Amino acid sequence: MYSDILSKIDLSTNESKIYETLLIEGESPVGLIATKSKINRRNIYDAMNRLIEKGLVFEILQKGENRYKAVDPRKLMEILKEKETALESIMPDLDELYNGKPHEEDVYIYRGIEGWKNFMRDILRIGKDVHIIGGKGAWSDPKIATFRDYFFAEAKKKGIKITVLYDHEIKKGGHKILSLLKGDHRFLPEDYSTSAAITVFGNQIVAQSNITVGKIDDNVTSTVIVNDSLAETFRTWFKLMWSTCK
Repeated sequence: MYSDILSKIDLSTNESKIYETLLIEGESPVGLIATKSKINRRNIYDAMNRLIEKGLVFEILQKGENRYKAVDPRKLMEILKEKETALESIMPDLDELYNGKPHEEDVYIYRGIEGWKNFMRDILRIGKDVHIIGGKGAWSDPKIATFRDYFFAEAKKKGIKITVLYDHEIKKGGHKILSLLKGDHRFLPEDYSTSAAITVFGNQIVAQSNITVGKIDDNVTSTVIVNDSLAETFRTWFKLMWSTCK
């Protein structure tokens, strides 16, 4: 039930299933854990030892077969906070290493939902106004809802203005992105909708494919071009399109 989520916080699939089984069943021997978790018994021990090392399970020694019990699940939050604190302690050094390398011209590709979030983080990091051509309200996709709320709050703090030329479907359907994303917007003519969008901010142009109205495909591709002159050229083209759209 919860193993998919647990596997996202540094637990393997088997570790997640075992921990969830112990939460449900309580103190249990390996045989019962194997049956309930549907994990082969010979694979239980390695995963169990890792859980013990992480402080999520403890072993109860007794005559016959030892038993195992899960610790309070709030331990999971403690582990995440410890990792966050450790990462924060070295973040200034990591920022210095990253920013110490020139990024005047570059081309790279982000893939998938996490790649999309990386592109949004780049917007916050650069802190410059954003111009979008062919907007489809993809930021309203529930898959990025939590991150989107964080992004909008941070963009507001940094004074980042987002101006969008939406595909006409957004206007036609009264899409919810219009209430989620406050900012200037206009609509492209009906015959000019596509399956891609262009986002320009600072010295970056991001071309994204595999997007439809209100949805980000799991295999979305974001091609990033870092080039001051080219970014300024796209902003000029944006102004031309903006002046001709309603």
